[in-house]
Amino acid sequence: MVATPPIRSARSSGPLSTRSWPGVFLLSFRSAAEESASLPQKPGCPILRSLTAKGGIDKARPADTTRISSEQGFTLLELMIVMVVIGLLAAIAIPAYTSNIRNAKEAVLKEDLHTMRQAIDSYTVDKAKAPQSLDDLVQAGYLKSMPVDPFTHRSDTWLPVQEDTNISLDQTETGIDDVHSGAQQTASDGTSYNTW
Repeated sequence: MVATPPIRSARSSGPLSTRSWPGVFLLSFRSAAEESASLPQKPGCPILRSLTAKGGIDKARPADTTRISSEQGFTLLELMIVMVVIGLLAAIAIPAYTSNIRNAKEAVLKEDLHTMRQAIDSYTVDKAKAPQSLDDLVQAGYLKSMPVDPFTHRSDTWLPVQEDTNISLDQTETGIDDVHSGAQQTASDGTSYNTW
């Protein structure tokens, strides 16, 4: 009968290894100290040597430089695609933006003309005479200030229209009965702003 060596306790810590006997495979555990003692001692950093011994760093395997170099920047084709997309977005957005700005200015111009014409009519009815200048509307309190033309960006470019006929029987003096913008640009409907 073959004598078998005593089996070490399974509670001992360490990597699992196999040890063979004739006809019998027994499991035993080797401690970390025994594993490190079995490795040949090499000079160098002890941390690096420990990682190398435990399989954390494989010195024989070269660094994967292909993936690193491919992630360093964009290719020329990718940059061209991005520039084309940006150009298309700008070609769509800029005309829409300028159109919205012009529509907003036209709305402001219409509102300013309407306000000034109402002030001229109120002045003429209240004082039984038409204003002789647009400043009369401000001085009499019908306008707080002369509005700024949204296209000329000035308040002194308004074109008053003088009329020689009275608009009412009580009117004793003729004067301004209408006003237009001094802008010479063409509106979105094809007319000129100075005819509004």
